[in-house]
Amino acid sequence: MRKSLVAAITVLALVPFVLAGCVSKSEYMKTVDAANTLEVDNTRLKNELTAAGKRHDQLTADRAELERLLTARSGELGKSIAELRQRVDALGSENIRLAQELADAQKAREEKVQELSSTYDQLVDKMKGEIAKGQVTISELKGKLTVNMVDAILFDSGKAEIKADGLVVLGKVIEILKSVDDKAIRIEGHTDTLPISGSLAQRYPTNWELSAARAINVARYLQKQAINPATLSAAGFGEFKPVADNATLEGRAKNRRIEIVLVPKD
Repeated sequence: MRKSLVAAITVLALVPFVLAGCVSKSEYMKTVDAANTLEVDNTRLKNELTAAGKRHDQLTADRAELERLLTARSGELGKSIAELRQRVDALGSENIRLAQELADAQKAREEKVQELSSTYDQLVDKMKGEIAKGQVTISELKGKLTVNMVDAILFDSGKAEIKADGLVVLGKVIEILKSVDDKAIRIEGHTDTLPISGSLAQRYPTNWELSAARAINVARYLQKQAINPATLSAAGFGEFKPVADNATLEGRAKNRRIEIVLVPKD
């Protein structure tokens, strides 16, 4: 009986210890789960830290490359600015030079116009009588001075030889032309539309030949009177540059003419 009681007491005494052992195992499992979770979080954080480190390294490299490019571009920009400043300075100098050349050219042109106007005035003064009779007209336009003489004052009908009276008229023009050394002198022969007939046609088949022969004879006479032949030229235009209507006697008379034209030298 005593032995049974002791045994019972012993069992009862061990119960707390057994119960205590069961509680510790549950807590242990919770701790293990928490540790596993922490391990996973730690691994994730390590991975994130590694990725962040790589991004940091990449950003550092990108920054270094950008700084390198910025430095290079700054150097290029500085060089470009310096070159642009040089070009601006060069263009400024060129503009000054061109402005001076333009001013000089304008001055020279004005002087030429004044000289031409002076020649015009002298010719008008010398040939007042012929102008009043309608035998001569003088015009000045765009740097070109033209002395227009009807053919009757210089030539007989159908002839190319200059008449004595015509030489007198040409002498007045020549006196002025001798003072002109910066112009070319072009002699132009013109006719009306009436065809050449009879024996004259053997010498001058068309108005081309007659107008050219008249212009050449005037040019030769100017040369004989000491006009520089290098400034002279002669051309025949026949009836193809009329200044009036060939349907009337008056119009045809105006079209039969010699023009002495002063133009700028080439």
